[in-house]
Amino acid sequence: MTSLDPLIILFIGIIMVVGGIIGLKLHPFLALLLGAFCVAILTPPEAIQQFAIDKGISPSAALSLSKKSIGERIATEFGNTCAKIGILIAMAAIIGKCMLESGAAERIIRSILTFTGIDKAPIAFLISSFFLGIPVFFDTVLFLMIPLAKAMTFRIGKNYLLLILCIMAGAAMANSLVPPAPGPLFLIGEMHIPIGLMMISGTIVGLFTITSGYFFAKWANVKWPIELRDSLDAKLEDIKVISAKETTKLPSLGISILPILFPLIFICLDTFINAFVPKEGNAEWMTYAIGIFKFFGDKNVAIICGGVIALLVLVKEKGKDENLTSFVQAALMSGGGIILITAAGGAFGGMLQQTGISNRIAEMTKDYQIALIPLAFFIAAIVRTAQGSATVALITASGILSGMANNAGLEFHPVYLGLAIGCGSKLVPWMNDAGFWIICKLSNLTEKEALKTITPMLAIMGFTGLIIIIIGAKLFPLV
Repeated sequence: MTSLDPLIILFIGIIMVVGGIIGLKLHPFLALLLGAFCVAILTPPEAIQQFAIDKGISPSAALSLSKKSIGERIATEFGNTCAKIGILIAMAAIIGKCMLESGAAERIIRSILTFTGIDKAPIAFLISSFFLGIPVFFDTVLFLMIPLAKAMTFRIGKNYLLLILCIMAGAAMANSLVPPAPGPLFLIGEMHIPIGLMMISGTIVGLFTITSGYFFAKWANVKWPIELRDSLDAKLEDIKVISAKETTKLPSLGISILPILFPLIFICLDTFINAFVPKEGNAEWMTYAIGIFKFFGDKNVAIICGGVIALLVLVKEKGKDENLTSFVQAALMSGGGIILITAAGGAFGGMLQQTGISNRIAEMTKDYQIALIPLAFFIAAIVRTAQGSATVALITASGILSGMANNAGLEFHPVYLGLAIGCGSKLVPWMNDAGFWIICKLSNLTEKEALKTITPMLAIMGFTGLIIIIIGAKLFPLV
């Protein structure tokens, strides 16, 4: 039997998932697993084996992977995604619930409003999310910030969609433009770009892109206003009771931000150590201190500690006799649904990658004679749209273009190619993207609402970045 082109398999997968969710009204978990199943059936063993070899797996292990059953391959990718986000989502749900119930989120919101005023609160969320997104994983920023957005919306009575989009815009752009985020960190190594130059230029381009995202978010908020909705982890009645409390009866600001600040500080320290501290030749006391920082800086350990702190704050505010089981259970019921959907999205994306879609795109673009900056942008955009992961898009596009960047006699610094890849990796988030499902379920947006707000916003930011990069390469070539 003739093997299907990976592009055809991709098209069939898209039809299955989008058609299942929007057309047949299937639960996203079922639609994503159905899409993964169809893609896995249509993928020949040879493609799976080649995919594994390209990832650096030994030929014997690659052959073994190609012989695994469809169910086992889907379950493996499902489990791999759970391993990455399962604890994070569960503990983040607990942190969010405890911060809302204890009044910590309300206390933070009142402090922000005192500093910025109501009108500038969304800008504060936008900038905070961008700079949080540099050292902290994208999904972690969402987990930490969305409970604050819910409390803020209840406080000011409007702009819920605007706040959610501001969080998404800031975190998404930092994640793909500024090292030491994982994708940009790989990219600068592959394309031999100095980390300091990428950090500075990525921040400059990022600030331009999030500005365009902010203006789109303001427009979308007016055109499609979305009210704060009741949910298991954030019941409106509970938020109302908390918002009516006097400030003196809420926890102090220092205690309120501790569940967020603890994981943030240690994750940042771990990131700094990995990027700048040598692994050998340190004094004994420094080696010991680094070991402690790296233990608490592991994202899972850090957020577990944040969850414990949030529970302690809740106990302090509610009293020792308060039954915490009900709070934790409500949070985990909400988080469990998010984990299942996100893991199913990971399985679908994993099956798409096994088709060899990235190599197929590389073949299509290797002789494409256009300017390198737009080429870098569109390669990353196509890979992101095809398989869902911005990090995979960054890795694939940088691998394709690294030779061109180093041997083509460029009239501008390769950093501009790296920035173009970062901006291109923002297009186009949809159902095969785990981050899409995280933002949908944490914010209580429907799939349709997310597709008409988040997806175009990231596209606008990506193209804004492309324009700024082309202008920068022309005016400041850095060579």
